Amino acid sequence: MTGTEDTLPRLLRRNALAHGGDIAMREKEFGIWRALRWSEVAARTRDIALGLRAIGVAPGEVIGLIGDNRPDWVMGEIATHAIRARSLGIYRDALDDEVAYLLAFSGAVAVIAEDEEQVDKLLNVSEQVPGLRHIVYCDPRGMRKHADPRLLSMEDLRRRGAEMAAADPAAWDALVDATQGEDVAILCTTSGTTARPKLAQLTGRALIRHCEAYLAADPKGPEDEYVSVLPLPWIMEQIYVLGWGLIARMKVNFVEEPETMMADFREIAPTFVLFAPRVWEGLAADVRARVMDASRLKQRAFDAGMRLGLEALEAGGKSMLADALLFRALRDRLGFTRLRSAATGGAALGPETFRFFQALGVPLRQLYGQTELLGAYTLHRPDAVDFDTVGVPFGPDVELHIHEPDANGVGEIVTRHPNMFSGYLGIEDVPDMREGWLHTGDAGYFNAQGQLVVIDRIKDIATTSGGDRFSPQFIENKLKFSPFVAEAVILGDQRPHLAAMICIRFPIVSKWAERNRIAFTTYTDLSARPEVLEKIREEVAKVNASLPPAQRIRDFILLYKELDADDEELTRTRKVRRGVINQKYGGIIGAIYAGDDAIPVDTTIAFQDGTKQRIRTVLQVARMAAARETEDA
Repeated sequence: MTGTEDTLPRLLRRNALAHGGDIAMREKEFGIWRALRWSEVAARTRDIALGLRAIGVAPGEVIGLIGDNRPDWVMGEIATHAIRARSLGIYRDALDDEVAYLLAFSGAVAVIAEDEEQVDKLLNVSEQVPGLRHIVYCDPRGMRKHADPRLLSMEDLRRRGAEMAAADPAAWDALVDATQGEDVAILCTTSGTTARPKLAQLTGRALIRHCEAYLAADPKGPEDEYVSVLPLPWIMEQIYVLGWGLIARMKVNFVEEPETMMADFREIAPTFVLFAPRVWEGLAADVRARVMDASRLKQRAFDAGMRLGLEALEAGGKSMLADALLFRALRDRLGFTRLRSAATGGAALGPETFRFFQALGVPLRQLYGQTELLGAYTLHRPDAVDFDTVGVPFGPDVELHIHEPDANGVGEIVTRHPNMFSGYLGIEDVPDMREGWLHTGDAGYFNAQGQLVVIDRIKDIATTSGGDRFSPQFIENKLKFSPFVAEAVILGDQRPHLAAMICIRFPIVSKWAERNRIAFTTYTDLSARPEVLEKIREEVAKVNASLPPAQRIRDFILLYKELDADDEELTRTRKVRRGVINQKYGGIIGAIYAGDDAIPVDTTIAFQDGTKQRIRTVLQVARMAAARETEDA
């Protein structure tokens, strides 16, 4: 337990005093891993905090942080809390209007921005955020062309703080001593499927105490290594990098660039990893794509190894032969050689992908939670991993209840525990909070072993016009197990049958097309090729074979573009925004159900850099004969 250290600055000071020479973080720069020790992290954080005070940031004000995961972000956030201000993490790929909304709504007075790209966003929205007084940039490259008086380099900010520390050596301790665990320290964007995120208010004490409960269920220590690749604005990355990093002194490593993520990951070979489902799906797809390019001998070895591994997994054990033949080399290639704990969260992961990694020897477990509840609060116990569930609560302080269950025990999941959020910024009445319980909006039930099963969002559980209920998310996850499918949206609510809009996984489908001598130019062109349509038809048929007749996909189209969070089609954590999809692609959906065989499209798509492209194509509607015959029968 942390005792009186109920704020992040207090924990940092404790670590610097007791373990100053130990490695706290590493960052890769110019191909070299550079270590930061606790004493150095504390000194730099002190200088940033005092620098923020020097430029006039006051307690209770909001400081935004935007950019890639970097040590400066972490130190800037802790420094923000040290002066009793509130931090607001903004996703690095947020568009200008989204940045403007978050900064204006929160009343942010300063932003710590990584580089020129992020600074340009802030300068573009100046008129919409009149209260923004300071922009602190970490990377000086490209900044000489700007003359905005609000701009200040991180180096200059730290220099001002160092001068204050030299003039008053007790200033840092005074700041840290004044921090209070019940202060709202973090404004965390929710990841719901509405267009504008809410800002959950989290206190330092709640974050720390919840992390301690999590660590009791999944212990970590100074010998553990973690690679920070998930976005820092997400609550779970806050839990690991700030919470676990400071409480358990788990070493946190930062990759050089997003493009070098997996190579840097392999170099560290972490002992713990959390990936979002889309990353696990991408890794599984990448493995399958490499197998497709391998020799026939290697393909047969892969098939044999997977068969042995899955059979052993089904029997509750592991195949030593499969491990020697295949899995050991695969884990090494993926950087999983030292993994003692692995997790997935943020959305549902399909059982097929889960089984794949479990058979591979990855100790993967599912967790479940919400931003409002400080992220995850359930987890599989190591000896009770069930692919269809999200495990059990961390401890007795987490209360879970199924609200108004039906005859099968299915109802809304409601939760409460002592370390919940303190409400939403700017919203007096929280409709989802009733008598201390958060109504999650998720449908679920407890299985015979007492593990929680999450079905889907209540509002997303659909019913065909014939009265058959189905979970779109469940079927979508089955489709995404295919290496050729990047994203899928299942249709059919109040319709006579199920249909799907599918986005191909371009890197893998393009490689497959090249190998089969199928000419193409762009994503749109490739997705329109009849050979690709037939290949995806095979993948849909495999999924249909695993589903009851009423839940089988009868028709599908290959969408002319990838779904994009920038177009508000997905949340920043890659959840489908079904309302946006239904509205934006309403014409296409209507044509599918009208029985059209071909759907002409003439539209314009906008890219993040402001350029636009006109797309004219024809979407072919694929009919799944087996599904149609089953329904007709």
